[in-house]
Amino acid sequence: MTSQVFNTWKEAFWASPGPQSLKEAILLSLKGLCMGSADVIPGVSGGTMALITGIYARLIQAIKSFDGPTIRKILDLDLKGALAQVHIRFLLCLFSGIGLAILSLARLMNFLLHHYPVQTWSLFFGLIAASILVVGRQVRHWLGGAGICFAAGTLGAYVIVSLIPVATPEDLWFIFLCGIVAICAMILPGISGAFILLILGKYEYITATLKNPLLASNLLIILIFCAGCVVGLAGFSRLLNYLLQNFHNSTLAFLTGLMTGSMQKIWPWKEILETRIIGGQPHVLWGRNILPASADREFLTAFGLAVAGFLVVMVLEWLSKEKT
Repeated sequence: MTSQVFNTWKEAFWASPGPQSLKEAILLSLKGLCMGSADVIPGVSGGTMALITGIYARLIQAIKSFDGPTIRKILDLDLKGALAQVHIRFLLCLFSGIGLAILSLARLMNFLLHHYPVQTWSLFFGLIAASILVVGRQVRHWLGGAGICFAAGTLGAYVIVSLIPVATPEDLWFIFLCGIVAICAMILPGISGAFILLILGKYEYITATLKNPLLASNLLIILIFCAGCVVGLAGFSRLLNYLLQNFHNSTLAFLTGLMTGSMQKIWPWKEILETRIIGGQPHVLWGRNILPASADREFLTAFGLAVAGFLVVMVLEWLSKEKT
């Protein structure tokens, strides 16, 4: 990496990879806003939004930039050199949008999912259906390995989102493991980190600690969980980056399969079979997909939102092609 000597923090900061203009920074923050909005919903993945908005590979590279050479620079007290080496400007812009979404939209999304579930899921259904088409177009050929990877991704996601949450231990080692698994799922398109926590039986347990994070016992749980996230992110981002660099076609086919297999979880019309009260609100744990009862006003609204979501993604793809 870079061997340049930086005299000031400002010089090192602006040497790091990231947006080159205010317009690019704002656009990246808006993409982070989309990712954060998805992450607060058990069933929708922030990784899917990263794929939709065209920043998935850059996100993986940015996470991977916290690597061995960076750590060595920190240990050598070359902090300015370490700052210039990581993708700090990219991550700051992106995570500012993610954080803003989580803080500001969590209640809104919770309201919409509980009062207008069919319409909300319909919008996401349209978004992800178009995303499957957009990402699938990037697969150069589907025969052979790509087709197998697509089938494996589809089957894997279908099985995962069909699992019923189970009771699990509350030991710190398991909390650490939950952090590793949840963060890996969060950066994979089609698989929700929040839903993985539900399956592992720790969604309520982890979110409850955030209500009083300064309590010693809660703080310990949060730190252990975050440590698991860091370990999972550091390892899994390298794996994904390696796969994208060396098996690009098959990896895209697998990611397309993940989104395809997750569609059954996002289908708007369901017969609820089991719910659980989490944080004072009912969450659907298990439901069976059904067809809408009739072409009534709710159906027409939901259909319109699905089409709108589909068109938004297709227009975004068209605009990105126009710029290139």
